[in-house]
Amino acid sequence: MPLQRHLTDARQTWTLAWPLIVGQLAGTGLAFVDAAMAGHASAADLAVVSVGASLWISGLVAMMGLLLAISPLVAHKVGEGKTDAIPHLVQQALWQGIAVGVLFLLAFQYIGPWVYPFLGMDDAVASKASQFLAAVGWGMPALAIQRVLGNYSTAINQPRPVMIIALLTLLLNIPLNWIFVFGHFGAPALGGVGCGVASAICAWLGALFAILWVWRAPAYRDTHPFRNWIAPHWTTQQQLLKLGLPIGLTFLVEVSAFAGVALLLARLGTTTVASHQIALNATSMMFMLPMGLGSALTVRVGQALGAGDTALARFIGKTGLWMGLVIAVSGGLLLSLGGHAIASLYTSDLAVRELAATLMIFAAVFQLFDASQAILAGILRGYKVTRGPMLAYILAFWLVGLPLGYLLTYGAGDWSGWGAQGYWLALVIALALIAVSLLWLFRRVSRGS
Repeated sequence: MPLQRHLTDARQTWTLAWPLIVGQLAGTGLAFVDAAMAGHASAADLAVVSVGASLWISGLVAMMGLLLAISPLVAHKVGEGKTDAIPHLVQQALWQGIAVGVLFLLAFQYIGPWVYPFLGMDDAVASKASQFLAAVGWGMPALAIQRVLGNYSTAINQPRPVMIIALLTLLLNIPLNWIFVFGHFGAPALGGVGCGVASAICAWLGALFAILWVWRAPAYRDTHPFRNWIAPHWTTQQQLLKLGLPIGLTFLVEVSAFAGVALLLARLGTTTVASHQIALNATSMMFMLPMGLGSALTVRVGQALGAGDTALARFIGKTGLWMGLVIAVSGGLLLSLGGHAIASLYTSDLAVRELAATLMIFAAVFQLFDASQAILAGILRGYKVTRGPMLAYILAFWLVGLPLGYLLTYGAGDWSGWGAQGYWLALVIALALIAVSLLWLFRRVSRGS
C-alpha cells in the first residue's frame, strides 16, 4: 500500500532526524541560558549578550551553512558504496572549517569596536559587547570542527553523537557561566562578557568530545579522517566551496532578513519590539523540527542518489514534504489557538501579550511555508542543488520581503500602514515565494535526475 510505504519511509527519516532536532534545541538552549544568567547579573549585561550575540550568531550561521557541503558529498559516497573516499572529503572539510573559523576569530577581535558605536548605544555596553564578541570568537574554529564532524557523522547514519555532545555542552555551559559571569573559584566577575568566555570554552570541549568519539567509536573505524593526513587539496576544496558557499549565503540572507525586521520595527516602540521577539522566538523553537528533518532528508536523498536510485530519492523527498505539512499544521494550530498562553510565558505585560498573540496568528500561517522551505532546501542539498535556493532567498527576502514589509508597516502617503502585522505579512509572502520556488526546483531536478 502506498500509505504504508510512506509511513515506513517517514519512520526511517524520523530515526535520523530526531537526534538532530534535540541537538538543535540544545543549541537554542545555550542562548537562553546566556540571556537568563546575564540578566541576573544586570540589565546592562543582558544587553551586552543580546547585542554581542547578534553579530556572533550571524557569523556562526553563515559558517554552518558553508560547512554543510560535506553532508551531501559523504551521503553520496555512502550510497555509491565508496566509503574509502570519505576520509579524504572529511579531512578537506576540516581544513576548510578550521580556516574559516580562524578568519571569524580574527574578525570578531576587531569588528565590534568598529560596528557597535554606530548603533547609538551606551558606550559602556558597546565596549563590553565588543569584549563579548572577541571572547566568543575564540570558539569559532572549535565550532567549525564540531560542525564538520557532526555533518559527517549524520551522513553515515550516526546522528546521536551530535545530540549527546550538544546536550553535554549545554550542561557544561551553566556552571561555566556561573564561574565567569559572577566570579567564582578565583575567576573575575565578567558579567555578560563571561558568557562569551564560557561559550568559547564549551566550544573547545565539544570539539574535543567529537574528535574522541570519531576516533574511538567502532562505527567510524573505516571512514574517520585522522589517518594519513594530507595538505589541503585544491580540487576538493573547490568542490566543497561550490556547494557550501551558496548554502552559507542562503543562511546569512535568512538571518539578516529577520535581524533587519527587528531593527526596522524598533521605532514602533518597546511594546512592538517585545511582542515581535516573543512571536519570533516561539516560531524559532518550532522551526527546529523541519530544520532537523531537512538535514536528515539531505542525507537520505543523497544516499539514494549515490546508489543510483532516483525514484527512491524522489519518494523520500515527497514523504518528507508530507511530514513537514503535518508538523506545520500542528505548529500553526498551537500558535493560533494558544497564542495568549504562549505569550504569558514570556511576559505579564497585557499590551505585549495582546500584540504577541495577534502576531502569532500570522506566525501560524508562517509555519506552513517556513516548514516547507526548510524541508525542500534540505532535499535539494541532497541533490547537490544549492545555487537556485540561494537566488530564491535573496529575491524573496531582500527584494520583496523587506521593502514590502516596510511599506505595509509604515504605509505611504495618507495611509499609515499596519504596524508590526505588516512586516509579518510580508515575511509570510516572502516565505511562500521561497517555498513555491523550491518546490518547482525539486520537481524539476527529481524528474531530470
